Amino acid sequence: MRSLLNAAAVAALAGQRVDWRFKGLPAAWSGRTVAQICAESPDLFAAGPLGPVCVLYDEALRHNLATMAGWCARHGVELAPHGKTHMSPQLLARQFEAGACAVTAATISQVRAYRAFGVREVVLANELVDVAGLAWLGAELDSDPEFRLICWVDSVRGVAMMTEALHAVGARRPVDVCVELGAVGTRTGCRDDACVDAVADAVTASPQLRLVGVAGYEAALGHDVSAPGVKRVRDYLMWVRAVAARLAPRCVDMVVTAGGSMHFDLVAETLTGPWRTILRSGAYLTNDDGLYLRTSPLTRPGAEPGGFVPAIGVWAQVCSRPEPGLALLTMGRRDVSFDQDLPVPQRVRRGADWTDLAGCEVVKLNDQHAFLRLSPAAEDVVEVGSWIAFGVSHPCTVFDKWQLIPVLDGHGRVVDLVRTFF
Repeated sequence: MRSLLNAAAVAALAGQRVDWRFKGLPAAWSGRTVAQICAESPDLFAAGPLGPVCVLYDEALRHNLATMAGWCARHGVELAPHGKTHMSPQLLARQFEAGACAVTAATISQVRAYRAFGVREVVLANELVDVAGLAWLGAELDSDPEFRLICWVDSVRGVAMMTEALHAVGARRPVDVCVELGAVGTRTGCRDDACVDAVADAVTASPQLRLVGVAGYEAALGHDVSAPGVKRVRDYLMWVRAVAARLAPRCVDMVVTAGGSMHFDLVAETLTGPWRTILRSGAYLTNDDGLYLRTSPLTRPGAEPGGFVPAIGVWAQVCSRPEPGLALLTMGRRDVSFDQDLPVPQRVRRGADWTDLAGCEVVKLNDQHAFLRLSPAAEDVVEVGSWIAFGVSHPCTVFDKWQLIPVLDGHGRVVDLVRTFF
């Protein structure tokens, strides 16, 4: 079977030495390699993390990988998980092992990062009109016949710019493109059939491009999973399907792709057909305790049991109890996401055990502090020095704040240290 990345390059990350660059990790680990640390499976808390510290939970990661792989197989779709979520070759390797067909990227810089680890199948879910980026891509495609990339086009001018830039550098291999469709008022993409046809005609006429399919992004319509919200998404996807059917005779090895992390069930229901249907969901790997808990088809209210479970969190320490009902913690906007919801307090460490922490709420974040409003029951439990485990909302904007993240087993022992490249 053709390998989708350079396993040796990923394995080499275990030889990197831990030092002051990687916040949150125990100072005692400095100077040691990732492999040396993981070989001992240390208890992270006992090792003395310099909080706050972001953690991943190994059993939950494994569960989510298997759950998504099984779901895709049952529904006849492929998965190119969005690599911008974690920007981690190690986590991507797990996703490939679970059956992913490619990685999705949002920018040409993200593509370069994954190419540094030999990734051979990439979906660039964006228009690429940067002359320098196109020059790099043309050279990269010509240098490696096994490298394949698909990107979007949504304007005749964009097609002309791509054609000119690729021709200028003498690119020999054509770049595969999908015509992108976007609903009115959302993000990028053609807004009507006239635009679609004009762009498809321009691609067909270009010697530097090859038309391979149709792309969409249904989550641009919003996070609403109510009946009206679902109808808007379904109507949009029905348009994507109609365009795909119309363009199919003009496409080579046709791909139809959509599917963020909120409506991939509707994508599978609507867009499967006589072509490759590829989802681009990324947040399924960790899910969360906020946005995706509420909106993922496998976790939102009414979902069947056995869906995704949260696999990411942040631990922080209470540094002040300045007044009744309030605790300040060593975790702020530089450490945890806040663009969708604030962190969710879950458990407080008392001695060697963790105790559930209910009824408390993070009400504000500063750059380096969290304001935790305490329930009456927590007044005597949360003390200066206490460690608290938090769930997060929207993992994309947690990962980008951490360069090296411990992966813990069910006993809190470190089984891996995951490197990110943002």
